[in-house]
Parts: sequence; structure tokens; C-alpha cells
Amino acid sequence: MDMNAYLSMFIDESNDHLQSLNENLLRLESEPEELSIVQNIFRSAHTLKGMSATMGFEDLAALTHEMENVLDLVRNSKLKMDSFIFDTLFKGLDALEAMVQDIVGGGTGKADVTSIVASLQIILKSDYSANNASAAPTTAADSSNVSSASGAMLLDEFQSSILLQSIETGLNVYHVQITIRDNCMLKAVRAYMVFDLLERNGEVIKSDPSVQDIEQEKFDFTFTVFTISTLAQEDLQTQLLNISEIESADVTLLDAESLAVLSQSSAAAAIEVVEAAPTAAPIVVKTEAAPNERVAKAPAPASPPGGRTIRVDIERLDTLMNLFSELLIDRVRLEQLASEIKRNDLTETVEHMTRVSSDLQSIVLKLRMVPVDSVFNRFPRMIRDLAKSLDKKIDLVITGAETELDRTVIDEIGDPLVHLLRNSVDHGIETVDERIAAGKSETGTIYLRAYHSGNHVFIEVEEDGRGIHHERVLKTAIKNGVVTEEQAKLLSADEINMLIFAAGFSTADKISDISGRGVGLDVVRSKITSLGGNVTIDSVFGRGTKFSVQLPLTLSIISAMLIKLGSEKYAIPLSSIVETGIIRKEQILHVHGNKMIEFRNVIIPLVSLSKVLESPDFNEDVEDETEIVVVRKGEKWAAITVDEFIGQSEIVLKTLGKYLTNIETISGATILGDGYVALIIDPNALIK
Repeated sequence: MDMNAYLSMFIDESNDHLQSLNENLLRLESEPEELSIVQNIFRSAHTLKGMSATMGFEDLAALTHEMENVLDLVRNSKLKMDSFIFDTLFKGLDALEAMVQDIVGGGTGKADVTSIVASLQIILKSDYSANNASAAPTTAADSSNVSSASGAMLLDEFQSSILLQSIETGLNVYHVQITIRDNCMLKAVRAYMVFDLLERNGEVIKSDPSVQDIEQEKFDFTFTVFTISTLAQEDLQTQLLNISEIESADVTLLDAESLAVLSQSSAAAAIEVVEAAPTAAPIVVKTEAAPNERVAKAPAPASPPGGRTIRVDIERLDTLMNLFSELLIDRVRLEQLASEIKRNDLTETVEHMTRVSSDLQSIVLKLRMVPVDSVFNRFPRMIRDLAKSLDKKIDLVITGAETELDRTVIDEIGDPLVHLLRNSVDHGIETVDERIAAGKSETGTIYLRAYHSGNHVFIEVEEDGRGIHHERVLKTAIKNGVVTEEQAKLLSADEINMLIFAAGFSTADKISDISGRGVGLDVVRSKITSLGGNVTIDSVFGRGTKFSVQLPLTLSIISAMLIKLGSEKYAIPLSSIVETGIIRKEQILHVHGNKMIEFRNVIIPLVSLSKVLESPDFNEDVEDETEIVVVRKGEKWAAITVDEFIGQSEIVLKTLGKYLTNIETISGATILGDGYVALIIDPNALIK
């Protein structure tokens, strides 16, 4: 087998499992008694270990195995989680992520994890629970001896209780015996595929030989498994036999009576398990709902059947998008030619092509859209570690994680958000003593929000911390030469806030691992600007700070309204437009030197697009009537004056690179059907 062919799949799936482990460990830290979470953690760790062993990454598999041993004690209620165990498991996850990243970079995935392994072994050997000594599981060797004596694989009290509860609730409990063909070269791989199938459709309770021995090929060509499954007996057997190089699969449905026989045999053969029974009883009651709930819900989180989903390289999607963009430009040109030639057969053909290409456009765009959750899900762990290192109490509240962005933007926005969140934790949120002295709750809160607004996505990072101290910022800015004392006196509150984005700017008293080196927010601003976005700050001293990041929804194709200003053509994204209309000169109000109009019983600003863009041959001041476009940015509205409406069109957004960088109102350009170039207006830049 060529393992290199599976390396990309291994990396993708390893990252998925590592993210799942991080998320579930954080959940378990807040709900340490919820053993159903432990089952999910154990399952991810077990799968990751099997994948690593199969691919030959022994260090990765060995560390995961040690972590799995600790989790096994926890899920069997023989070990209770505490802060030391959580910290050790998180350190193990960090090491696993580093190994996977090394593999991504072409390395061997090897790392020195002796200190983490030593901590895990201390946990295994220490008396963390009063039940440890009496409820110790039988060893693999003991189970094997008993099995050969009685002719059956035996169960301990806990395993029997789990299976019995499953039977009583109507779930299927099976005894499965698998025989692999004797000419199979990689029997551990086939065994892994069997376990993967069983775990995707339920839960494996026990195997003989043990999972560890099977993964190390320490078995002949036969092994047996007790499993709870959502599949019917015949379906399970059929799917097992469909696995390559499986000689036979004997699936036996168990009932309460046959299970009781196995449990009695186990009690007679393993005296230590009988002695542990009185203490095991309350454990079963405590976890009664967890196993049943876990198996009953198994189909929901299970991986989709083979062939339903595929992973596609982002470069292929980029190529597809570029080709479709060219097709769209030609389609617009054909529509214009058809309207000029006026032949019915040509018009009908072009209209049909328009409908088909519109559907194709929708599919292509959706292929590239990814929920921001793929970025947000890494932050709870980061905030937890930062808060702990700074001895602060912080809650992270995430909303709008389902908001979708173009994959290109998603790939680039992670690092800027990391800087903003680290800044909020270090500079924003006060220590517990400072918060109590200020009359606040001892736990600070950071809000991470994402939402759509027009043709943009806004991501906000807000905290209820100390806010920006304007005098301190100005003093630091003057000291660092960012502004002069004369310039500082003329700055507004918003302009002072934006000074913290200056290169090399830092108000930290001392340099630490988190801040103080003057690197961070200037990088944030430059990265967001390079993506066609913008970032603003709103802060109240003593109450907190909010960073608002504006990003384009997609970098490719949008629906737009084409308008004219004299001889020039422009495009306004349709998603930002509320309404179009006509106003007379006498309807224009003048408030403090600004032009305003009444729109739906609300006074909104009137923006002269011709003056903003310095249009050479259109001036609405000389017109008796002027056409307007009402646009919105979140809850704010504004009216834009235009010369003439051309109509709606699908346009391909092209970036201008280094051209017109001094005009914030322009977000890009497009090629029209007649071959001319039209600049694309960014309505968000017109609304302050």
C-alpha cells in the first residue's frame, strides 16, 4: 500500500479530530460530570491513534495511546477529572498538533514528549479516586486466560451494565466474530476498518484481543467484539463482509438472558470484579443516561457514507471560479448583442443560457463559502489558556458562527482575529481584583460576533474591560513619534483610538509572551486592508472596547445595479441597496451644513457621489430632480445621488491592485458586456 497516497486524507482527518478533542475537552472542563462528553473524546483519541499507527507515525500514536489510557479510566468512572489532568491532556493536544504540523511540512512527526508521557503515567499510577484499587480492570492477559477457559469473551460489571441498559432501551447489542483472510498483508488496517465501521454506527464496548494488541498486529486472523449498534443484524453483517479481505463476519444478536450468562461466567472467573461490584453499582446509576443517549444519537454525528462528500483542493476551485468569471463576461456580451440583433431564436437561446449559468454561478459560489465557525472554533481554547496564564477569569461568547465567507477570506482572517482577541485578553480585561474594585463582576466577557450586512460580513470583538485611556495613548504616540504634540491636540476621540494601529505602537508596561513588543495591531490593519476590508474601534474608558472588522462577502461575483454619472459608469452591489427613487431639489434639507432627506419618516444623510468621485461632467446641484439610491450599513442608511440607472447585472469583481488606493469609495472594477470598465462603489465607505 502506498501510504503517501493517503497522507493528505490523514492530515485533514487528524486536524478534524484534534479540533473535536479541543472543543470537547473545553466542554468537559465546564461539565466535568458529563461522561457522555468523555465518550466522544475517547472515540476521537482512539480513531486518531489508529490512523497514526496505520500511517507509521509511531510517536503520535504512542502519545495518543497514553492519553487514551487516562480517558478510559475517566469514562469508566474510575478516575475523576481535576485541573492537573485537564492541563496535562491539553499539553498532550498541543504536542499532537505540533506533530501533525511537522508532518504537513514534510517532517516525520517525531517529538520529545517524555515530560507529557511522564505526567500521564503519574495520573495512571496515582490514587485519584477511592475506587481505583477496588475497581481496577482486569488485564489483557487475565481476560485472555479467562476467555480460553470458558470459551467466551468475558465482561466486567461496568461493561455488562452498559450492554444491559442498551438492550432494555431497545438498542441492538451484538457479539461479532471477524476472520481476516490468511493471505492479508496488513491485517491491522483491515481490523481498523472494522472498528471504524462499528464506531460510526454505534459503540464498541470490548474486544478480544484488546484494541492495542490488534493495532500492533498481536493477533492471529480472528478477533471478537461486543458492540452496540444502530444497524440491523443483516445490514451490519453485510457491511462488514463488504470490507476488503474479510473472510467471515459472524454477527450474533444478544438478549438479556445470554448477556447474564456471560456476566456470571465473568464473575466466577474474575474474583476481583465481584469484589468491586458494590462500588460499581452507583457508578452505573450515575452514567445511566450517558451510554444510551450516546448510542441513540450516533447516526447524527456519524461521518457521511462513502461517496457523499469529497475534499477538493482550493486551487481547483480558484481555477473553476476564474473560468466561470470569463464565461459570465461573455454571457453579458451575448445578452447585449441579442438585444441589438433582435432575433427570436437567438434571444431564446441566450435566455436559456442565462438561466443555466445563473444556477451554475450559485453552485460555484456556494462551493467556496465556508462558515466562520471553522476559524472561531480555535479561539475558546486560546482564551482559556491566556486567561489562565494571566490569572484572569474570562468568558468567550460566540454568536453568528454559521455566517459564511469566501474560502479565500477565511484562510486569511484567522491571524488578525488572534491578535485582536489576545489584545482584548491582555489589555482589555482587568484582573479579578481590578474588576471587583471597579464594581464589575470578577469574570470578564469577550463577545465574538459575525453577521452579514449588505455585500459584507462584519466580525466584532468586544469586551467589557478597562477601555482605551486616551491620555495614555496620546502620551505614548507622541513619545514614539507617531504624532506631534500640535497634531495630538486636533485629534478626535475616534482618531485617538485608531492610533493604536500605528506600527510599533504598544502601551504595555513590560514585554511578555503575549504583548509589549509593538507587533500586532498594525499587522491586523494591513492584513484586513489587503483583503479589501476595514477595521474600526469604538471604546468607552472604564466600560470596554469594540473592534469591528468589515470584510467582503466574496472576492468574485456579485449582483449589482449599474448607474451613470455623466459619461462614466459605476456599479453598486445590489445587496447594499434598500430602494431607488427620485427627489426634488426642495425636498433636500440642510442640517448643520449637511444635506439630509426624509426617508420613511427618518432623516438620513444625502451623499453626492459626483463630488466624492469628482465626476467631470455631472453635477446634481443644477438638476431640478435627482435620482437616488438608498443604501444601508447595518442599521445606518444613506441616500446617494446618481445621474441615471442602467439596470441590474451580474458582475465579476476584479481587484485594482495598487491603483486608486487613495479612494476608499472604490472596492474594485468589472468588465461590462460592451467591453468598457466600470468601477464598483463600496456603499459602506460612504456611511460613517
